[in-house]
Amino acid sequence: MEGFLSCDWGTSSFRLKLIEANSFRIIASETSSQGIAQTFEFWKQSNQEEEKKIPFYTNCIWNYIKAMEQKLHIAMDHLPVILSGMASSNMGMLELPYKELPFATDCSDILATHIKATGSFPHNILLISGARTSSDVMRGEETQLVGCNCTGEKRIYIFPGTHSKHVYTEYGNAIDCKTYMTGEFFELLSAKSILSSAVTEGKDIMFENNLLSFEKGINDGTHFNLLNSSFQVRTNSLFDKLSKQENYYYLSGLLIGTELKDFLRNSFANITMVCNREQWAYYREAFRVLGKNGTFPVPAFQDVEEATIRGQWNIYKRIS
Repeated sequence: MEGFLSCDWGTSSFRLKLIEANSFRIIASETSSQGIAQTFEFWKQSNQEEEKKIPFYTNCIWNYIKAMEQKLHIAMDHLPVILSGMASSNMGMLELPYKELPFATDCSDILATHIKATGSFPHNILLISGARTSSDVMRGEETQLVGCNCTGEKRIYIFPGTHSKHVYTEYGNAIDCKTYMTGEFFELLSAKSILSSAVTEGKDIMFENNLLSFEKGINDGTHFNLLNSSFQVRTNSLFDKLSKQENYYYLSGLLIGTELKDFLRNSFANITMVCNREQWAYYREAFRVLGKNGTFPVPAFQDVEEATIRGQWNIYKRIS
């Protein structure tokens, strides 16, 4: 079997998958909440010398590889690890320079480096770097974009998450990127602010009251000042206007609406969401609400897991 180990190491999550290269079939996977930010904190606490940094990070990956090998009862020493995300940042195992935009979405000019296998980590690594504009950066999304089979038309690709990215493409090139701290703001407000006592995580956005609260949040996010409207999460609870679960969806809508409000002022015909199904449910409904204010197309959907795997393999085949 021709295969590889796909490693997507984000700020707040770690994902490792064994992939059959010809079909892109996922044979096995290991996931963790130990993202690069947490790993970097562990590294600083270890007080080790700088030359031990790469082995420190690869040892983290090695633990998940061994767990996968034990479950499958196979050895995978010969397989390359293709690593994208924040591992190439200043918090990661080896900081790589950003590729200046524009960059070709066929991955012909993506920056990456090889890290050779060692006795303690018997896997060759391809570490993929990020991309930047004069005022913004991305790491991981450039790989996912390569896996999206971009056409020559003008299109915006939205990658929701802790730091949601909007990447603008045309004629086979990524030409601009904007970051929205949607996920991080939601975490801060819902867990660490005065609003935390007014929200409880819900189970399903499609429940009627949850959806209505989310729609109100979208409308308020697109039309009002966030610093003022976010306090309504507290007064919604104080005045018994919304339950804590409904408030959870109101706050979510408020932040996503703030992220997407520029789409009401500009005409963007071609939009693709690159995300998982849960994220798609939120953004699909958000764009549906935006569409009530005028003709607005529902974005296309691209599964982010598939985009990551295909992008990593395309870059690996191009560079190796």
